[in-house]
Formats: sequence, structure tokens, C-alpha cells
Amino acid sequence: MQQSNRLIDAHIDDPITPTQDKTTLRCRIVQTLELVQDTIAISLCIGLFCVMVLQLKQTFLSLVTTLRFHEVTADILFILILVELFRLLIIYLQEQRVSIGVSVEVTIVSVLREVIVKGLLEVEWKQILATCAFLVALAVLLIVRVWLPPTFEGIDPEQKASQRLKERQ
Repeated sequence: MQQSNRLIDAHIDDPITPTQDKTTLRCRIVQTLELVQDTIAISLCIGLFCVMVLQLKQTFLSLVTTLRFHEVTADILFILILVELFRLLIIYLQEQRVSIGVSVEVTIVSVLREVIVKGLLEVEWKQILATCAFLVALAVLLIVRVWLPPTFEGIDPEQKASQRLKERQ
């Protein structure tokens, strides 16, 4: 009877193999780094929200004191850019990836804001041509991304990584 108890205890007290120890250590490191990354993204969200509130306050104050169409339009577009960046960070926190579509949209609005702020008539023709080419490239990217799979190979890397983790455990 004692011998059978020893066999059971020996099975429970099996030492962890070095490969299991390395994978658990690697998993802990990855989880810690992901937590730090999420903390950074959350702090960016909070900071961006504060900047949006301050910019909104400044825009309303400029509307009350003076009515300069050029500056008000630039301020409104800047707030829209901040809102889109905030949305990009929220998508990143939810899905752990950067959305190409939102990134391209933010870039397009940013370029258009700069064109409005500087004034189209005050900019050299070469810069206007370069801006147009850049906007066309961004529009093509928006159109092409609809036909692209979520990843280049059509396999979700996060799902693949979680499958590997399950196999190791």
C-alpha cells in the first residue's frame, strides 16, 4: 500500500522540464510586455482626450470672441483629427492591431487641414502636385485594403499564437 502511494506522490512531484520552464517564463514575459503596452496606449488615450477637451474649449472661446472662418475651420479639422486618433487608439486596445483604414483617414484629414490652413493659393505648384499625388496614393490604399485579407497570408497571427500556446500546455 505504501508503495502505491509513493507512485502517486512521485507522479505529482515530477520536476518541471527545462523546456516547460522556458515556455512559461516566455509567456510571463510576453504577458508583462503586453500589459505595459496596454498601459502606454491607455495613457495616450487619456492624454489625447485631455488635449481634445482643451482644444474644444479654445475653439468655443475663439467663436465667441472673434469670428475668423479660416482659424475656426482649422481648429474644427484639428479636433476631428484628434477624434480619429482617439478612435485609432481605442481600436488598438480592443483588437491589438492598428487599423489601416482609420490611419489612412486620419492622414487624409491631416493633409487637407494643412492645405486649408496654408491656403491653396499661397502654396507652390510643386507642393500642390505632391500633395495631390499623396492623396491619390492614400485613396488607392483605402480602396485596395478592402480586397486584402486581414493578414497577408490570410491567417490570423493571434489565433496561430494562441494555438501554439495551447499545444505547449
